[in-house]
Amino acid sequence: MTTPGTGGRFALEFEAPILELEDKITELRQLARLQDLSVDDEVRRLTAKADRMRREIYSKLTPWQKVQLARHPGRPYTIDYLSRIAEDFVELHGDRTFADDPAIVGGLATWRDRRVMVIGQQKGRNTKENIHRNFGMPHPEGYRKAQRLMRMAAKFRLPVVTLIDTPGAYPGLGAEERGQAMAIAESLKLMAALEVPIVSVVIGEGGSGGALALGVSDRILMFEYAIYSVISPEGCAAILWKDQAKVKEAAEALKLTAADLERLGVVDRVVSEPPGGAHRDGAAMARELERAVYEELEYLSHFDAATLREKRLKKYQAIGFFDRESA
Repeated sequence: MTTPGTGGRFALEFEAPILELEDKITELRQLARLQDLSVDDEVRRLTAKADRMRREIYSKLTPWQKVQLARHPGRPYTIDYLSRIAEDFVELHGDRTFADDPAIVGGLATWRDRRVMVIGQQKGRNTKENIHRNFGMPHPEGYRKAQRLMRMAAKFRLPVVTLIDTPGAYPGLGAEERGQAMAIAESLKLMAALEVPIVSVVIGEGGSGGALALGVSDRILMFEYAIYSVISPEGCAAILWKDQAKVKEAAEALKLTAADLERLGVVDRVVSEPPGGAHRDGAAMARELERAVYEELEYLSHFDAATLREKRLKKYQAIGFFDRESA
C-alpha cells in the first residue's frame, strides 16, 4: 500500500512512520537549499531519531510482518542481483521439450573469480511483467530448464547457485497436464545426486515444493527477512481454521522465518539485510549476497564429488529428526 506522507512510495504499516520521518528530513534539506538556511543540527537530530525508530521496530518484527517484508514489491529479485554481481551473465533459455519459462532464469556467470551456473526464480515489477513472469510461479518447463542447466553445470564441473523467490509452483490445469509434480520430483532427484557443489539462497519467498525444487543443496542460505515454508500462512489458515483472519497465528505456527529455520537446522546461514530490509539498499544487499555465496563456494571446493553427495544426503536425513529420549 502507499501511505500518506511517504512520498507515494509503497509502505507497509509498520515501516510507514520511518518513511514519514525520512520525508521530513528530505523536505528540510530542500528548504534549507532554497532559503540558504543551516539545518544541520535538526537534520542530525531527526536522522538519529529515525535510526532509533528503525532499530526498535525491526528488532520486534512478528513472523507475519516478516512475511510482508519478504513479499515487498520493492525487494530486489534474481535479475537485480545478477546485474550487480555478475556483469557477464549469459542467460540460457528453454527446456528443449516444450517452451521457455520466464518465471525461472538461468545461465552462466562469474561470481568474483569463479565460473558458476546461476538459476533463480523471477517475479515482475508491474502487471505486464508479472503476467510475463507468471508472478514468479514456474511451470514444469521452468523446472525442466533448470534441470538442463544443472546437467550442463555437472558436465563442465561448474558449481550451481540457486536463488529462491516464489510463492510456489504454478497450480494451473496446463501445468498439471504437463507434469508439474513429476518435474518437481525430477529436480529433487537430480539435485540430490549432482556431482558439483550447490549453494541455494532464499532471497524472498520460499514457497512449498516450488521452492524446494531449487533448494536441495549443500549449503542453504536465507536472507534475514525471507521466508521458507511448506505452505503460505494464507493457505495454512484456510486449511486449519477456515478463516483468513488467522494468518498471523499461522505465520507464527509455521516457523517460517530465517531465525526459526536456522535454529531448527533447516538453513545453514542467515544473511543479514540492510537496515529496513533488502528493498532499502539493493546495492548493499547484492554485496552481502556476493560475499556470502563466495565464502560457501570456497568452503565446498575442498570436497570431492562423492563426499559432497554423502554430506548432502546426511544433511537432509537430519532435518526433522526427533529424539524421543530427550523430548
